[in-house]
Amino acid sequence: MNLANVIESHASDQVALISRGRTTTYGELSEQVARLRGGLLRLGLEPGERVAIVAANNWYAVVSYLAVIGSGLVAVPLNPQSPAAELQWELESVGAAAVVLGPTGQGTFEEDDLRGVGSIRYVVRTGSSEDGLDLDELMSGQPAPVVDVPPDTLAVLIFTSGTAGSPKAAMLTHANLFSNIQQALAAQPDRQGAEDVVFGLLPLFHIFGLNVVLGLSLATGSSVLLVERFDPSSALEAIERHGVTVIAGPPTMWAAFAGMPGVSEESFASVRTAVSGAAKLPVEVAQAMEARFGVHLDEGYGLTEASPVVTASSGTGAPFGSVGVPVPGLELRIVDDAGADVLIGDVGNLVVRGPNVFAGYWEDTEATDRVIVDGWLHTGDMAVVDDAGFVYIVDRAKDLVIVSGFNVYPAEVEDVLLHHPAVAGCAVVGVPHPYTGETIRAYVQVRPGFSVEEEELVGFCADRLARYKCPNKIWFVDEVPHSVTGKVLRRHLRDQT
Repeated sequence: MNLANVIESHASDQVALISRGRTTTYGELSEQVARLRGGLLRLGLEPGERVAIVAANNWYAVVSYLAVIGSGLVAVPLNPQSPAAELQWELESVGAAAVVLGPTGQGTFEEDDLRGVGSIRYVVRTGSSEDGLDLDELMSGQPAPVVDVPPDTLAVLIFTSGTAGSPKAAMLTHANLFSNIQQALAAQPDRQGAEDVVFGLLPLFHIFGLNVVLGLSLATGSSVLLVERFDPSSALEAIERHGVTVIAGPPTMWAAFAGMPGVSEESFASVRTAVSGAAKLPVEVAQAMEARFGVHLDEGYGLTEASPVVTASSGTGAPFGSVGVPVPGLELRIVDDAGADVLIGDVGNLVVRGPNVFAGYWEDTEATDRVIVDGWLHTGDMAVVDDAGFVYIVDRAKDLVIVSGFNVYPAEVEDVLLHHPAVAGCAVVGVPHPYTGETIRAYVQVRPGFSVEEEELVGFCADRLARYKCPNKIWFVDEVPHSVTGKVLRRHLRDQT
């Protein structure tokens, strides 16, 4: 099998992608992907080698992704807006053999930033390059067929904070990704199909965007409207102009729509399916969307390690606040700390098992063994099930912060801050934010004899971390609180905010 085959069975004249004002049919997409496959294989890249893709949500990212996995290589989609230091670390940690640099939207990553990453042999980019390969030239040769691989072959590495700890690359196989597409489709009472136009805002370096929006849409022959940057006004214009029928996005997007003044109640008239995920959906946002526009938001739950969909609420009658029921083919349990099932209505640890559960973390057996126990993935989230069988997420791994749907672990931000010469100690917590759900706040203890301003520390983080991981507020404290065992008492600080 090969996940890249999902595009091969659709009508050749059906629109597959709408990107930068241009349409690409499934016939054109199949030919373009085949030519890029041929170009990649002619470079001498071996099956299993990692190829990073640094691009915004556009045609370049999609064609590169399908060509890479279709060649038996491993795709590593990366955030084009991450600072160079973070991208370099990610490339080095997976031993990337090649990098495809597409248009990156507001990203600032350049080819020069790749110097020093010793594993990289090839750089492919759009336009001329002194040292790299031109994408168009690479696609100018003979096409190559899809490489058939065993189902458990690694297809994608997605960087995630995991259910605990610092960022890791989650290993997702062809079978993992395809299984979850099938599970998501089976959970839909009104199946997505070739007549649908899907709003492609969720970034393709995020598993929600990569497999739920893109993968599921390509598997069903839908058209994907790729959106590189989100602006509520222009987004509404695009939804109306293209007759978008399916929208999946984070709560921040829905909050922006719900709060827009002067918007016609007919703006979402073409939309028949609206899904929220990646972070907890505030009930008031869901109620506002339904009251203003007649759009019912179906909330789901998932995580990268599950490829990602775990539960869905579409067509189930789930009340606001619930994430629905498990998708077909997935086992879900809520257990106590001893691993025994809790009673209905009691809060416990959410664990899942199914064909969509990932193969582990890249070159980190210890971290893998911590989250997969006896075949069950321990999500790190706390949940409860009501008498009707609906699942509610009530808490999560205590230190995890979710900013605009992206996981941020305080330890990663603290590690960066502690590299500043003026910082003696620090603690990072998440605090509520009306637009992003949560935002990062840092508490910093300054070394004796040093002086540092908030703006300097924020800038120091911005040079080393993705924007959503950076503190937007720093409070200076005399001492960072610790437990008797030396652990930072983040909850104590959080309770004081």
